[in-house]
Amino acid sequence: MHYDLNLLPVFIAMMEERSVTRAAERLNITQPALSNALNRLRTTLRDPLFIRERHGMRPTRVAEEIAPSIKSALATLNDLVLGQQDFDPAKAVRTFVIAPNSYVEFVLMPTLVSELRKKAPGISLRFIPYGNDLVETGVVSGDTAIAIGRATEPPDNLVVQHLMDDGLACVVRANHPDIKKSISRAQYERLKHVNVLPPGRIRAGLFQALQKQGLKREVAVSVTHFLAVPEIVVVTDYCATLPIQISKKIAKDKRLKILPSPADLGTFPVEMIWHVRYRHDPAHQWLRNLIFEVVRMNLFLKE
Repeated sequence: MHYDLNLLPVFIAMMEERSVTRAAERLNITQPALSNALNRLRTTLRDPLFIRERHGMRPTRVAEEIAPSIKSALATLNDLVLGQQDFDPAKAVRTFVIAPNSYVEFVLMPTLVSELRKKAPGISLRFIPYGNDLVETGVVSGDTAIAIGRATEPPDNLVVQHLMDDGLACVVRANHPDIKKSISRAQYERLKHVNVLPPGRIRAGLFQALQKQGLKREVAVSVTHFLAVPEIVVVTDYCATLPIQISKKIAKDKRLKILPSPADLGTFPVEMIWHVRYRHDPAHQWLRNLIFEVVRMNLFLKE
């Protein structure tokens, strides 16, 4: 039986976008061309595959069943073809999917985007949420090129490489009535705190560090992203305990004051995680090396 391999990316785009319009934009083809390809795919597979509903296209049971196998087959073909090609970042045109946790997205990704613009203008990035575990990032299946955060008990099909370590500092408003140039343990425990609850394991690390040092903390408000912290701190007498690299970035805000934590809260690791199938892929290797360069740039900035 003969079939067109070009139809398979159409199927994957439809599975992920659930919209003819968005799938066509993603593949850089017209909507009529995508509809034509979808009809041919339906004929080949003898199933409607996608059913139009009020809020988009719903995949059929058959589509749901065959999707993992088609994704895996396409990934294998891409690895075979791309692995035999020389990679020239200045000429490359492709998209990488990256899952950075909220810390990494704030601290490292702006510099990565800037470096890509200069060194590989044809490469684009699509960030997806890190989620609560590695499965949610898509890196376990290989759908995501790289996850960057903290790897806890990664499966055997993933490679984990250490990128950097960061510590913790305290942030209060610049004109805080009680806190001057330092913060004591007693002051830390008297204050109310802004707590950050990003996805992943970093939150557990802070709680454990406080417990280890015997520091108590009264949480007044919990937020889901580091960007929410400054605007809350500047209008209250609250304190926030944040990673040092994030603290240094928001220190540009003159309304804030960054202070060492009243006890040694240790450090936490930032790791880069990718599927073993990308170990020797030239494009992926280049991107991973660029991320290491970005880490070094950011670490130098903290001095």
